[in-house]
Amino acid sequence: MGRPLPGYRVVLLDGAGESGDEGEIALPLDARPLGLMAGYQDDDPHAAGAMAGGHYHTGDVAQRDGDGYITYVGRADDVFKSSDYRISPFELESTLVEHPLVAEAAVVPSPDPLRLAVPKAFCVLRGGAPTTRETALELFRFIARRLPPYKRVRRLEFAELPKTISGKIRRVELRALEARRRAADERGAAEFWEQDFPELRPDRQPPAGDGD
Repeated sequence: MGRPLPGYRVVLLDGAGESGDEGEIALPLDARPLGLMAGYQDDDPHAAGAMAGGHYHTGDVAQRDGDGYITYVGRADDVFKSSDYRISPFELESTLVEHPLVAEAAVVPSPDPLRLAVPKAFCVLRGGAPTTRETALELFRFIARRLPPYKRVRRLEFAELPKTISGKIRRVELRALEARRRAADERGAAEFWEQDFPELRPDRQPPAGDGD
């Protein structure tokens, strides 16, 4: 995202409301920035939440490096932890759609007894590509070559994505679906887990770059 424009102060607030190098993007209101909305029309409770604690809260999470450059992580309600690592669905989805077979992807946390949650991707394929074990294996390998182990998608499901009338993916529905599935110990009709592929063991991985 770069650096803030002149005249704008941007802070990153953690869960305790303290400013740091990672957290929710917020604008201090002690010197109200030019162009900031006055509030939400006919929605005072929403406005009060957005302006709480002397800051305007954007609902977006970001990181700031030593040179002051801000990098987008994801929406605050979409980011989750896996083995205490912060996972950005945006980053994983962006990696998945680089594969020529993937038209759309949505990543949500899948409850896991060991890691608390692991990344799961719901994928829509292009051009009638088969929703088979072989396709899942190809995508798992594609991800493994591009992401560190703690960020990798561990579960894949080929399915249509629920959307709003404006076309925005409803991740809240996918999160709820995944929570129900794990509570009932069920899987989707076209769902694949990385742990079920012996070919993906570290000692059986192809060299980096192979097959790109």
